[in-house]
Amino acid sequence: MLFSKISNKISCCLNAPLQQTQAIGSTTSVALFCILLILKNHNKGPSMSPNSVQSNSIQNPRVTWEGCSVLLDINDGDRLVFARLTAGSTVKIGKKNFSLRPLIGCPFGSSFQIENRTEGLCLCRFVPSTEEGNNDQEKGGCQIMDECRDNRAIVDNNEAQTLTSEDIDEMRRQGVKGDEIIEALIANSATYEKKTAFSQEKYRIKKQKKYAPRVLLRRPSARSICEAYFKKYPHRIGFLRVDALSLLLSLANVTANSDILLVDMVGGLLTGAVAERLGAGTGYVCNTYLGSSPYPVDMVRTFNFDNEICKRIVRAPLCDLCLDQTGTSEKPDACNAELNVGTSEKPDACNAELNGQTSSISMEEMSLPSNHEAADPETAVSPQSKMGKTPKAGEKASEEAIKSWKENGFSSLIIAAPDADAWSLAKDLLPLLSYSAPFAIYHQYLQPLATCMHNLQQGKMAIGLQISEPWLREYQVLPSRTHPLMQMSAFGGYILSGTKICSSS
Repeated sequence: MLFSKISNKISCCLNAPLQQTQAIGSTTSVALFCILLILKNHNKGPSMSPNSVQSNSIQNPRVTWEGCSVLLDINDGDRLVFARLTAGSTVKIGKKNFSLRPLIGCPFGSSFQIENRTEGLCLCRFVPSTEEGNNDQEKGGCQIMDECRDNRAIVDNNEAQTLTSEDIDEMRRQGVKGDEIIEALIANSATYEKKTAFSQEKYRIKKQKKYAPRVLLRRPSARSICEAYFKKYPHRIGFLRVDALSLLLSLANVTANSDILLVDMVGGLLTGAVAERLGAGTGYVCNTYLGSSPYPVDMVRTFNFDNEICKRIVRAPLCDLCLDQTGTSEKPDACNAELNVGTSEKPDACNAELNGQTSSISMEEMSLPSNHEAADPETAVSPQSKMGKTPKAGEKASEEAIKSWKENGFSSLIIAAPDADAWSLAKDLLPLLSYSAPFAIYHQYLQPLATCMHNLQQGKMAIGLQISEPWLREYQVLPSRTHPLMQMSAFGGYILSGTKICSSS
């Protein structure tokens, strides 16, 4: 009976304003009144605004979350694998698959090593010791002065190692760590002490990659994504090297609060790089395309952009942006017919080829195994709350935005279209820019840009025209072993840049 009365008082208080709550039931004790206030405040929880709920659900961008995209650097750059962190995702290292669950909730830049635990081999986070590296460098520097050994007397007859593969398998079954196996291999090697200090270091690194592989958790950014694709599949990004990408953004003056017009035929790498530089809530990235089918930008999903950035990545067909002399939009058929002049293929055929190419990119972009086979990008989990419909990168631009761009023009133009003619695109896209706006056109070959530059000069459409060839050399920096890398890229494409002017014609 008493419980029923208390329940009635509680229901009355929860449904009544705060002033009436204090006056209900003068016989209620102070403790009961405190409980009622707590319950009333708790009842206000579901009535919070969606913005506050969404702000609380925003993940820390420095820490991984379930559903985010990551770049796994296996054994110091031997393999670069894109993966999406889920409870069931795995990565293949060697001949075994390892779960990526331990990577969820760890900060970017963390290192993981395969260790033998009670549940078997798994990825475990570890912190590399800086003291060991410093000691090795000091030790190596001292040995360089007194080094008198060489490898001339060492014969590779597969008899120097007394530890057999059966012994190593038995050590693994007993739960011995990979570092202990490496020390056992060194101790049972008859030629290890005869090697030079450099050869000993190479031997240790080789065994470490085999018996104790390490994985570096990298953040997908414009640089890391470009480097990963350029190393494995350069043709899918139009052989766009990371230094050429940075020079392209600089020459186009991509800054905050800018409206950038893009022709991205490199799978979305350029779109993601521009959006990354613009930042959250500033400017727009407008992808334009020929024909009726937009160019795919699947790589944008690997950048882990939040909703504020995704809603500012839009697309608009070129015919909707073009203006005729009377200030009205041209007919789509006339626009398509004009744009077909000078191109190597028809827009529909080109789009079909690019769609097929990018589907292979998306299938291997978010992959887990060594062959870079990917999970479906549509299964991505946004770091934002799932309340409501989250904006998707590459949605159609609004009529208000298109009208504003027609009146004021874009602030920059960037073209990266290896399969299209540079001059045909430039002569149709330059009128969409505001006066004194910079533009940059990338192509892997010089001749299309030279032809475009000549036509721009003849038509007096731009000034400050120049063709730049980026050049990059990577060095190995080690004690007494600093030199350029033995294998590097000698070609990074070409970039035509300039500034639009008001032409008399």
